[in-house]
Amino acid sequence: MEERARSCLLRSKDTLEQDIKASYLMDHMVSDDILTNDEEARVLGKPTRREQATALLEVLLRKDNRAYISFYNALVRESYGDLANLLHSDLPLLSPEGERSFADGVSPSVQAILSEGGVPQRPVVFVSRPTLLNLVREKLYWLKNTPGWVTVFGMAGSGKSVMAAEAVRDHALIKECFPGGVHWLSVGQCERTDLLVRMQSLCFRLEQGQNASLRPPCSVEEAKERLRFLMHRRFPRSLLILDDVWDSFALRSFDIQCRVLLTTRNRSLADSVSGTRFEVPVESGLDEEKALEILALYVNGKPQKLPQLHRMVIPRLDLVPACSPLVVSLIGALLREFPDRWSYYLRQLQKKQFKRIRKSSSYDYEALDQAMDASLQVLEPEHRDLYRDLSVMQKDIKVPAKVLSVLWGLELEEVEDILQEFVNKSLLFRDCNQRPYHYYLHDLQLDFLVEQNRDQIAELHKKMIRQYQQFYNERPPSSGDIDCLYWYRFLPYHMAKAGLSKELYSLMFSLDWVKEKAQIMGSAHLINDYVEYGEILDKENSEVRLQFQEFLSLNGHHLEQRPFPDIVQLALSQPVCSEVYRQALMQAQKRASRGQLCLDWVNKNNQDSLSRLVMHPHQGSVYYACFSKDGSKIASCGANKALRVFKTTSGEKLLELQAHDEDVLCCAFSPDDRYIATCSSDRKVKLWSVERGTLIREFGEEHEEQINHCQFTNTGRRVLLATCSNDKFTNTKLWNPNKPTSQNTMFGHMEPVNHCCFSPNDAYLATSSSDGTLKLFEVSSANEWKSIDVNSFFPESDDEIKAIVKCSTWSADGSRIICAARNAVFVFEVKTSDMLLEMKTSRLSTVQYCHACPNSSLLAVALSHYTVELWNFETSKKKAECNGHLSWVHCVQFSPDGSLLLSSSSDQTIRLWETDRVHTSSAAALKRDSDVLFSHSDVTIVAPDSRNRLQVRTGSAGAILFESEELPSRIRCTCISRNASFVALGTEDGTVQVLEVPSGKTSLKLTGHTRTVHHCQFTDDGETLITSSEDTTVRVWKWRTGECLVLEGHKEPVRKFHLLNNSSSSHLFSWSFDGTLKVWDLNRGHMLQDLECHKGAVLSCDVSSDGHLFATTSADRTAKVWSSASWENTFLLKGHKDCVRSCRFSWNNKRLATGDDNGEIRLWSMLDGALLKICSRDTKDSMDSFHGGWVTDLHFSPDNRELVSTGGYIKWWSVETGEALQTFYTMGANLKKIHVSPDFTTFVSVDGIGILYVLKKVEGGSL
Repeated sequence: MEERARSCLLRSKDTLEQDIKASYLMDHMVSDDILTNDEEARVLGKPTRREQATALLEVLLRKDNRAYISFYNALVRESYGDLANLLHSDLPLLSPEGERSFADGVSPSVQAILSEGGVPQRPVVFVSRPTLLNLVREKLYWLKNTPGWVTVFGMAGSGKSVMAAEAVRDHALIKECFPGGVHWLSVGQCERTDLLVRMQSLCFRLEQGQNASLRPPCSVEEAKERLRFLMHRRFPRSLLILDDVWDSFALRSFDIQCRVLLTTRNRSLADSVSGTRFEVPVESGLDEEKALEILALYVNGKPQKLPQLHRMVIPRLDLVPACSPLVVSLIGALLREFPDRWSYYLRQLQKKQFKRIRKSSSYDYEALDQAMDASLQVLEPEHRDLYRDLSVMQKDIKVPAKVLSVLWGLELEEVEDILQEFVNKSLLFRDCNQRPYHYYLHDLQLDFLVEQNRDQIAELHKKMIRQYQQFYNERPPSSGDIDCLYWYRFLPYHMAKAGLSKELYSLMFSLDWVKEKAQIMGSAHLINDYVEYGEILDKENSEVRLQFQEFLSLNGHHLEQRPFPDIVQLALSQPVCSEVYRQALMQAQKRASRGQLCLDWVNKNNQDSLSRLVMHPHQGSVYYACFSKDGSKIASCGANKALRVFKTTSGEKLLELQAHDEDVLCCAFSPDDRYIATCSSDRKVKLWSVERGTLIREFGEEHEEQINHCQFTNTGRRVLLATCSNDKFTNTKLWNPNKPTSQNTMFGHMEPVNHCCFSPNDAYLATSSSDGTLKLFEVSSANEWKSIDVNSFFPESDDEIKAIVKCSTWSADGSRIICAARNAVFVFEVKTSDMLLEMKTSRLSTVQYCHACPNSSLLAVALSHYTVELWNFETSKKKAECNGHLSWVHCVQFSPDGSLLLSSSSDQTIRLWETDRVHTSSAAALKRDSDVLFSHSDVTIVAPDSRNRLQVRTGSAGAILFESEELPSRIRCTCISRNASFVALGTEDGTVQVLEVPSGKTSLKLTGHTRTVHHCQFTDDGETLITSSEDTTVRVWKWRTGECLVLEGHKEPVRKFHLLNNSSSSHLFSWSFDGTLKVWDLNRGHMLQDLECHKGAVLSCDVSSDGHLFATTSADRTAKVWSSASWENTFLLKGHKDCVRSCRFSWNNKRLATGDDNGEIRLWSMLDGALLKICSRDTKDSMDSFHGGWVTDLHFSPDNRELVSTGGYIKWWSVETGEALQTFYTMGANLKKIHVSPDFTTFVSVDGIGILYVLKKVEGGSL
C-alpha cells in the first residue's frame, strides 16, 4: 500500500474504530476479492464491535492499494460518507495491471464514478447472465451520440435492477459513451410529493461542488427544469438510471432530452416520453443451472459439487415457470446461515402443505409460502414477532425506520439494526437513495404475511394505533418529523383496518386533524378519506361527515394557497349548526382571549352554499371542462396549455400533461372514456390515452386558425371527432380517430365557427358561427341540412356587426336545438326550424355557453357577469342562479345522469353543483352600492338588490325591514340618515328619491341631474341631501322643500365627495376624473378652491380628523397630501406601481394608508411623508394581485393599531408591523367598500355576487 494511503488509515484509525460496523463493510470487500472467508471469520470472531473494527484495519494495513480502494467504496455504499471523505484525498492510483485485475475487471476509476453516482454495489451473491447483460450494453451504445431511452422491463423480482447496475460496470462503455458519469435514482411508486423529494435529492447530488448554494426546487416542474440544466450543462454526456418506475407521470418528469436507462414492470411506460427508445426484456426467472449456481455461491461451493439432496431444493419450486431470483435468494440466505441444514429445509418444504395465498394475487405460488415460512424459522423468536408486525404495511409503500420505531417501541438505532438483519436475510428491501433509509416488502412477501396472519390483522393494526397514540400523546407529528407523511397519509387506514371506529371518528371529526393534514398533504387526500371511510363514519354521524367533507370541498382551493390560510377563520364561515363551525368557534374564542383576531360571519345562515366542490386545476383561465361518459372523471383545459383529469368525487388529480404549445381551448372524452381529444389555438388536434397519459395521435394541421371546439360522437357505433375553427371556409371538419387526416370538411359558414355538437343519435352536427347563423349538417354526407339565421332575431343589429352565435346544445330527445347569442338563448324545433322560445338574461351580460340536461328540461347558461343560471327551456322560466365564480364563466356541463353541473371560469376554478339543490334555490342578490348605520349594538343596512328594489335590513342577521317596488331605472347609490328615519337613492336616469323608514313610503322625488347619480349623503341633521353625478355637477338639496343648490365646475363625472362639518363652516370636497379637487362652501354654494391635483383621474380623497390635512390619490400612481390652511401640496407620495385607488388617515393623523390596483397597501408618515410599511403578501395570489384585486377601501381602528382593507377579500393588518392579522375570504370578489362600526368590532360589506357579510370580532368567551 502506498505510504500516504497507509498514513491516512493510521491517522483515521481511532475515528474509524469508533464508528464502523465491520460486518457490513466486509460483505463488499469479500465481493471485491480483497478479503478471504477465513479473514472475515477471524474478524467476526472478535467479541465486540470495536475489536472487530480494529482487527479489520489491521488486516487492511497488510494489503495493497486495492484493499484501500475497496474499503473506501464499502464506506460509501454503507452510507459512512463522512468517514469516506477522510480517505478520499489519499486514494492511490493503480497500475494498468491492477486496474484490470480489480473486482472482475471493474477499475477503480469506474468504481469511483459508479459510487459517486449512487449505483448499487454488486450483490454479495451474484451470477452472471451474459446474454442479457450484452443486450443491455448493446442498447446503451446506441445512446453514444444521441439522447434516448433504454427500457429494461420484467416482473418484480426478475433482476432488472441488478442487470442495470451490472451493465454500467464496464470501463469501455463509460469511457466511450458516458464520460460525464452515471447517476442512479430509485423512483418507485410514489405520489407527486414523494417524487419531488427524490428529484430534489438528485439535484443536490448533481450540484455538489458548485460554489453557489441553490435552494431546493419547490415543485416537480421546477425540479425537471433544474435537472434539464444540470444534465445538459454540467453532465452533457452522462447516463441517468431511473430504477423501478411505475407510472408515466413520474417518467415524464425526467423527459429532459438526456440519456436514460429505465427499469420498470410496465413495458409501455416509455411511450409517454419523447426521443429514441430501445427495449430489453428480462425473463421472469432463472433456469435450473443459474439457480443452482446462486445456491452454491451462498454456501461457497460449486454447483456440480452440490449433493443430490441440495439439487432437490430447486424442483420444489416447480409451480413457478422459471425460478424467481427472489425466491431462490430467500432459500439461499437460509443456507448461508446454516449450510448443513439442506435436509432440514427440504423437509420443511415437503411436509408443509400451505394453501394458495389468494387466487387474485399476482404471485399465486405455493413455493413462496414455503420459502418464506422456512426463512422465518431462522429468526430469533422476538424478531419473528417483529417481522409479523410488518403485515400492516401496504404494497409499494416505503416506510421510514422511525415509523417502525414507534410501532415496536424501540430506539431508532436498534430498529435499524433489526431491519438490517431482515435486509441481509432477503426478508426486507431497503431504498438507499432516500435519507433516512426507507424499507419495504416485496409484494410476494407481503402477500405471504397477510395470509399467514389473517386472523390477527386487526390486532396488528390496533397495535400500530396504540403505539402511535402512546408516542404522540402530547402533540401530533409535525412537518419536521421524518415519519409525519406516513402517519398523515395512513393513520385513518390503520384505524379502519383495526376496527377502531371511535378513534376514527375522533380523528376525522377533528378540525385540528384537518388543519394538520391539509397543510402537509392538501385537501384532495382528506376528501378521499371521507369518501373511502364514509361507510364507517356514517355509522357514528353521517351529518358531521358530510359537514367536514363539504367544508373541504368548498374551501380546498384556499387550502392549496401558500402561505397556508387560517383554517379556523375559514371554518367560521360554515353554518352555525355545523360541527366544523362549533369547533372553530371554540378555538377562535380561546385565541381572542389571547388577543388574536377572528371574525364570525353572523348572518351566514341566510346564505345557501350551493357548490358541492371547488377545484383549482390550472394557473390561468379554465376555458373548458367536461365529464367522462361514466361521470367518474372530469377533464379540464385552459390558458396554462395543460390537460388535467381528476376524480369527480374529491378533485384528486389522476392525470396532468402539457398538451399544447398555446392555450388549450377544448377537450372531449371518447365514447368509451379511453381517450381524450384536445384542440388549441396552436391549430393542432391531439388524441391522448387517459390510462397512460400518452399521446396517441397528433392529427394533421388542416386548420389554419385556432381550433375553438372538439366533440366526439355520443355512441361507440361509429366513432368520429368533430372540430371547428376560426378558418374562413374550411372551418368544420370530421375526423376518424384512427387516421391522421380528416374524413370530411363541412362547408357553409363564411366566418369563424365557435362550437359544434352532435345530435343524440349522431345523425347531425350543429355548428354555431360568428356569421350569425346556426347550421345543421348531415354527418353521413357532410352536407348542410338546415340553416337558422339567429341574427335576424336581433332587429337592432346592423349588417356590419352580426350577432355571434356562441354555442348550441340538443334536447335529450333530439327534437329541439338550443343556441346562445349575445344575452339571449333561443329554442328551435329541429324539423321546422321554428323558434319556440326565447330566454333573455341581463342586458349587461353575454351568454358564454349553454348545455341542456340529458334527462330533464333544465338548461344551464354560463354568463360573463360571473354567474351560472338554470332555466326551464320548456316554460322559459329562470329556476335559479349559481353564484360563486369571481370572473367570466366560460363553460357549463351537466353530468351524464344530470345530478351534477360543473362550471369553469377565468377565476381559475371549476365548481361542481348538485342540480337538485340549486334548482330549488334562488334569492335576490344585493348590489354593492350600500350604506350602513351603526347605532349602539344595532346595525341598519340599505342596498339595492338584483331586481332593482331597495332593501333595508336590520340587526346582525340582516333581517329585511322593507323592500321597495322594482324601480324602472337602475339604482346606483344609496344612503341612510343618522336617525335612521329616511333613506335616499340615486338612479341611472338622474332621479333622486327619499323614502321613509320603516314604511318604505316615498317622501319625495328630486329631479335635476341629467345623468347617473353616483353618490349621495345626508348631512348630520338629516335635513340636507347632497348628490354627485355623471353630469359633472354636485347638488345640495333641502329635500323637504325641493330647494336645490347646484355646484358646477368639474369637466368630468363626479364619482364621490367628502363632507367636512365643523363648528365654523360646512365645506365640501369633490373630485373628478378631470384630475381636479374642488372645495365648496355649502352655505353659499361658492367654490373656495380649485386644485389641479393630478395628471390622471382623482380616484379618492380623505380628510384628517383635525381637518388640517387632506389626501388625494390618482390613476397617475401617486398620492398627494395637502394643507387645508395653505391649499399647498405638502407631500408627494410615490412608489405605487398601479392606480392608487383608496386612502385613509389614521385617527391620530400620524399615518396615511394608500391602496392600489395591484393589491398593495402602503403606510406613510404624516410627519415627513416617509414610507413606513408596505402591507402585502410575499407572493401574488391566484387573481394575480396581492389582495385578490383592487384595494377599494381602508379604515383604521380607533386606537390606530389595526387597519382593515377590502379588495378581492377582506384583510386586517397590524399598523406597527405591516403584517396581516387575519383574512376573510368572501364567496365573491370585487368588494367595493366596507362599513366599520365606531368600536371597530363590526364590519359590513357586500361582495361582487351580491352576498351580504355582517362580521363581528370573536370575543374571548361566548358571543
